[in-house]
Amino acid sequence: MKMLDPQPASVADRTAWESQLCVGAQEVFEMMVGTKLVRPLKPESMMGAEFTAMVGMAGEICGVFSIRCSERAASAIASKMLGISLEDAGQEKWDAMGEVCNMVAGSFKSKLAGGGENCMLSVPTVITGADYRLRSLADGETIALCLQFDDEPLWFSLELHH
Repeated sequence: MKMLDPQPASVADRTAWESQLCVGAQEVFEMMVGTKLVRPLKPESMMGAEFTAMVGMAGEICGVFSIRCSERAASAIASKMLGISLEDAGQEKWDAMGEVCNMVAGSFKSKLAGGGENCMLSVPTVITGADYRLRSLADGETIALCLQFDDEPLWFSLELHH
């Protein structure tokens, strides 16, 4: 596996980061949720993204990593991750989303040159509701992708601060 430089400098670097973010998300979802994530032919809009899980990153990478999805997708992730019914997953979806976000961020940072040992992750934060906008104060660039989870879109975003 090619290790990534701590900060993307070019379009090629950003493409490599997006690719590694995709691979990290796919690895985590296959191992922890038992589901393959695929890239949709056409990324969907973020309408209905009622759950946002976030992890701050500080050190070699400084910024915010987030996963956004519908409440239905959050419940399905918790259900599959914990091996419980969708009904029982209702109370577990916040913790499951925070943990999945943390694991994907950790998987991505491990792909950095040096294994990301000089990058710390914060405790995950999960926001719910339909009437909000997420705006990071990071003044850098954003690496984003949409992946499909059981016919539900998930939006992954890494907002970098330079």
